[in-house]
Amino acid sequence: MRFCSVYLTNALTWICLTFGISSSSYAAAPVNLTISTGSVSGVYYPAGGAICRQLNKSQRQHLLRCSVTTSPGSVANIQKLRNKEVPLALVQSDIQQHAFTGSVEFVQDGKMPQLRALFSLYPEAFTIIARQDSKIAQLSDLVGKRIDIGNVGSGEHASMQLLMQQLNWKQTDFPVISVLDADERAQALCDNQIDAFVYIAGHPNGAIREATNSCDTQLVAIAPEQLKSILATHPEYKAVTIPGGLYRGNDSDISTFGVSATLLTTDELDEETAYQIVKTTMENLQQLERSHPALKGLKPEDMANAGLTVPLHPGAIRYFKEHNIPLKQL
Repeated sequence: MRFCSVYLTNALTWICLTFGISSSSYAAAPVNLTISTGSVSGVYYPAGGAICRQLNKSQRQHLLRCSVTTSPGSVANIQKLRNKEVPLALVQSDIQQHAFTGSVEFVQDGKMPQLRALFSLYPEAFTIIARQDSKIAQLSDLVGKRIDIGNVGSGEHASMQLLMQQLNWKQTDFPVISVLDADERAQALCDNQIDAFVYIAGHPNGAIREATNSCDTQLVAIAPEQLKSILATHPEYKAVTIPGGLYRGNDSDISTFGVSATLLTTDELDEETAYQIVKTTMENLQQLERSHPALKGLKPEDMANAGLTVPLHPGAIRYFKEHNIPLKQL
């Protein structure tokens, strides 16, 4: 009900602006929007902040006020959308698909047919970072090592559990499986509490840079045949390369798989609000790119299509059609 009242307020505001009703008849107040993001050390938080900054700069044009909140990650963000705690959230594209279909980690909670996409942002790579003395040269070398699979509620935690099932790995295959928050993993690695951690993230990434700068570490590639098998079994993933030279001691390109970071909402968000969010973002891509290196090279056609496995919101469709941006799902 809270979201319904927010959306009703927004609709009344636009009626007043459209038909010239005076402020004395209806006092138009900014509508508050919150984007649930991720940890401060990740990319979701600055990306969400950049979107909000552009909305807040042009607040007089659309009467939308935006703020961000931190979160354990994609799975937790889906639950926030389900519980109507926030109207907007950044979510991995594979987690988006699982929630929409009620599969994998969402079997118990059920499908979320109400999910709607506004746009995708950037590719996120499944990243393994290991101590150089751990003798971990490929994915299969994780067996028998002390690993961190990401905090509960994060996208990497869900993806790693799925991957472990596919590879027939059991918890007893590892002396330690920890579930640290994103900003704790680098310290644990360099303190020799774990041999490796996994992270699904855009690159360059602050937590991974902290680890590579603080101790001798290496990014671990996935062998071609193993990568081929993962991609064949999980079409929600795509082949991704982490460029060499981004981190100290890691000069070679790393082959892995990845997903897309996507901005989601639900069908309760009114069309005009969704349209203004997309419009403001697309008109300020250069400013958005400056907010984090992972956001470089944003293209509207990719943002309208890449990794979007739930229906586009009507407000997003309206904007993309107005600007002749091809939509693959239509």
